[in-house]
Amino acid sequence: MRDKVWLSSPHLGGDEIKFVNEAFAGNWIAPLGPNVDGFENDLVNYLGGNCKVVALNSGTAAIHLSLILLDVRPGDEVICQSMTFSASANPIVYLGAKPIFIDSEEDTWNLNPDYLEEAIKHRIKSGKKPKAIIVVHLYGMPAKMSEITAIAKRYGIPVIEDAAEALGSSLYGQKCGTLGDIGILSFNGNKIITTSGGGALISENVDWVEKARFLATQARDAAPHYEHSHIGYNYRMSNICAGIGRGQMMVLNSRIKKRRNNFDFYKKSLSEFDGLFFLPEPRAYFTNRWLTTMLIDPSKSKNGISRDEIRLALAKENVESRPLWKPMHLQPVFADSLYYGGDVAENLFALGLCLPSGSNLTRENLQVVIESIVGTLNTAKSTKHF
Repeated sequence: MRDKVWLSSPHLGGDEIKFVNEAFAGNWIAPLGPNVDGFENDLVNYLGGNCKVVALNSGTAAIHLSLILLDVRPGDEVICQSMTFSASANPIVYLGAKPIFIDSEEDTWNLNPDYLEEAIKHRIKSGKKPKAIIVVHLYGMPAKMSEITAIAKRYGIPVIEDAAEALGSSLYGQKCGTLGDIGILSFNGNKIITTSGGGALISENVDWVEKARFLATQARDAAPHYEHSHIGYNYRMSNICAGIGRGQMMVLNSRIKKRRNNFDFYKKSLSEFDGLFFLPEPRAYFTNRWLTTMLIDPSKSKNGISRDEIRLALAKENVESRPLWKPMHLQPVFADSLYYGGDVAENLFALGLCLPSGSNLTRENLQVVIESIVGTLNTAKSTKHF
């Protein structure tokens, strides 16, 4: 069997080891250190504006701290995009709060502004004004942030911008992660750049950033002994992981270019087939195309081929693909949560497939994917005779 073609595997640039070796040479084998400071500065310079950054050990930690900064407490309600990975919603429950899930819209597949406002009005009428809104840039495609932030400001609700999948994406020239009140990033092994595991919290609010930094380092008070007046967390990024991140930042733009090229290759190679849909990039949007996604409509596709038939055919060729995120309101763990919207997210989940998208994919890898998909589409389904 040929080597595995992964969905999105880590892709080192070569200079990561230099920063890691510096950490070893200086004996900075601990949380914090020069690489953490350097990585935070690299992110600030890349993101632009007046933002400040705290490097953490995961994007989930960044969301958790964001909710704490916004004073989310047991019994509070937090609005969250339904179509996302569970890490966007889980920290709400960590704090004893309740997630309120919102459907997607069809232009970007992200949080629907109309249903957002409907939910806010209904929750306020019910005596439960939401404490925060979590919006996600799925697969690197920016959400409709202008509409979403305008609604949030109208009702005085802060926005947490989950840009875990969207480092390098932008809207009207402004980088994702800096479009809400608090932004979060992820550097998990499958992201566009990685620190092995890691994340970051972003904000222009200096007080929030300093408090996040304090809470993430076990909330140790200024004293010669260990003094604690707040509950803290062990959420800071290690100096070793930050060294990897510094090397990865040096190749970020090339990684974005390669993933966008992957998307263009798939779209062009499959353009002759009906029933396949690739999400276009709206005007003034720039997406990193973290993952190339495709909808397969069996009512229109050649030979009535479905998403799962293509997925299973790819698996036989040792190619990893994956359905789009299963919406949170369909997850057993959130079965009792409120949901506002229609069936857009459900339909996307039913029809959508993530294709191999890593920046380290070769032309041969991409060709294997295309040949498998085309071969499947061209295979007529057998008809049983009784």
